Amino acid sequence: MKITGIHPANGQKIEVTFSRNIDRVEPLTGGSDEQTYLAPAWIDIQVNGFAGVDYNSPETSHEAIARSIHAQFAAGVARLLPTVVTGSRERTLGCLRNLARARSTLAEGAAIEGFHVEGPYISSVEGPLGAHPREFVRPPDLDEFLAFQEAAEGHILLMTLAPELPGALRFIEKVTAMGVKVSIGHSNATIEDIQNAVSAGASLSTHLGNASLRIMPRHPNIMWEQMAEDRLMASFIVDGFHLPLSFLRTGWRAKGASRFILITDASTPAACPPGTYHLGALEVELHNDGSIRLAGSSRLAGSALALCDAISNLMRDAGVSLSDAIDASTKNPATALNLPNRQKGLGVGERADFVRFTLRDGRISILETYLDGQQVFHK
Repeated sequence: MKITGIHPANGQKIEVTFSRNIDRVEPLTGGSDEQTYLAPAWIDIQVNGFAGVDYNSPETSHEAIARSIHAQFAAGVARLLPTVVTGSRERTLGCLRNLARARSTLAEGAAIEGFHVEGPYISSVEGPLGAHPREFVRPPDLDEFLAFQEAAEGHILLMTLAPELPGALRFIEKVTAMGVKVSIGHSNATIEDIQNAVSAGASLSTHLGNASLRIMPRHPNIMWEQMAEDRLMASFIVDGFHLPLSFLRTGWRAKGASRFILITDASTPAACPPGTYHLGALEVELHNDGSIRLAGSSRLAGSALALCDAISNLMRDAGVSLSDAIDASTKNPATALNLPNRQKGLGVGERADFVRFTLRDGRISILETYLDGQQVFHK
């Protein structure tokens, strides 16, 4: 099969020959008025739910999960990590079992690259706790993690935790030795805690700039330390609510084009009309302004963001090029998780995950999405 489009990095029209993987990439000559871009399809490593579907309920039907994946195909996402947040042991196990069965049985299951477990090993301090339920926060427990991994059929790829908790450093060493990536997040860590966590194997910061103390020392502090630590890649929620522009721009300059990762942190109401929804045991509200907050509170509870809009927002708000913004949602998350055949963009041997899109007035509009060489969305 063949597909054509404009390469975002150089503006050259190209033709890609592929089956499940890319066989050949060739420049095309001759004029064309078509302004359709071709890029690797997006990878979202933190998504709690989408299109009215909650990944944090063990009762969520596989039909609903399939529907939510199709909604993400329409936003250009071909690979995702459904994310399970802090909850009871039983609920977390139930969610992971349900999602793992969906992964192995659904036709759309190939889009589920693995799972992200965010908590329960996080700070209980107000601010770092974020919207997570305090009653289920607890210290890292390797035996419990192994039970989680068994429920997930071995597909937990990413853990977010607070490295200051008792036993956290040993936990990081053990799970990273198993190939699981560890990210620092929802944390009230000291500078020493962060340095020790990185030395133990932590390699990422989760939604940097969020889930932290409202007031902290000018310096040193947890933000500056993670910004300055070149061994940490970092994910950011670029929805206009989670981060001020100054922090976003500083984060881009600190992490650079190769260590900055776009995520949605989308929750159940994403791609839905305003109203009340559930995220696990929590009741959340999608407001008319597009923000999602805990019911009756001003506290943010994920986002209503689509990843194609995050790319557009990063270009507009931080002055980032189209090519670099795409890397932040493709090459960089693949590199962070060491995903095979997704780290080189439109290169021979890479998986045939594509998006074709137009770009008008700085906004991306998805025309087609391909997963493993098969068209999964067409506008």
